[in-house]
Amino acid sequence: MLREPLRTPRLVLRQPSVADIDAIYAIHSDARACERNPADALASRREVAERLRRWDTHWSEQGYGYFGIDLPGTDAPIGFCGIKLVRFRGERVLNLFYRLDPAFWGQGFATEAAQAVVDYADRRLPELAMIARVRPQNVASRRIVTKLGLVKQPSLGGLGEDGLEDVYTRRWPTGDSRSESCPQER
Repeated sequence: MLREPLRTPRLVLRQPSVADIDAIYAIHSDARACERNPADALASRREVAERLRRWDTHWSEQGYGYFGIDLPGTDAPIGFCGIKLVRFRGERVLNLFYRLDPAFWGQGFATEAAQAVVDYADRRLPELAMIARVRPQNVASRRIVTKLGLVKQPSLGGLGEDGLEDVYTRRWPTGDSRSESCPQER
């Protein structure tokens, strides 16, 4: 388990808690924040506890997961970012996820948080490849993942739960890339 939060020049990333339930709901039910991943949106407050339970289970089983993104001195996270162990195309990989409150878009917070997570994964989990699934029309996300050093793999993209998606990778293994479903829940 992560003992200390991850810190960047402007952010603190820490394991989400019950205190984040309102923020989880607000961000994951915001139509703008979920526009590119509507299957991941929360439709009701009842779903929040289950989402947090899944995040907690991943933390308990793996020792890492999704982080709450805090601005120092604020009461609620501005978003969530992290990695989840998934099976994709026959490989165990880390799925990179980030979602911010739209009020904080365009300020570099998503890139800064995701860079901290990628650096953490590089230090702690260098044996695992990382993927990011991005809708082709999501220009901002494409910019973020390429800044982080992930590379588009045209042979891995295709139809995902929310439509066409491009897959960007870091340390993707060579060899067999047979199709296998990847959990879409974030």
